[in-house]
Amino acid sequence: MPYTLHQNVEKNRFEVTHQDLVAFVDYKLHKDEISFIHTEVPRELSGKGIGSFLAKNVLEYAKDKHLKVKPYCPFIKAYIDKHEEYQAISLFHEN
Repeated sequence: MPYTLHQNVEKNRFEVTHQDLVAFVDYKLHKDEISFIHTEVPRELSGKGIGSFLAKNVLEYAKDKHLKVKPYCPFIKAYIDKHEEYQAISLFHEN
């Protein structure tokens, strides 16, 4: 099922809306860094791949904008640890 990522600048978060529910990743944008603070997927949407979709797409956003990532959110950190293609942009990844 295709999802669409929306950047909600007013709330400093990336969002996916599905079945009238919103899953999101809170962020803080700095000059050349982006901090991912918290990921939340409503219980009703769990198991549908929305969390992974969010993680992949916010990390692609960071790559496209040449931003270093501070993954304070444990979900985003775990995603980076499992996906080598994002480890170079993470400031919290240990080789």
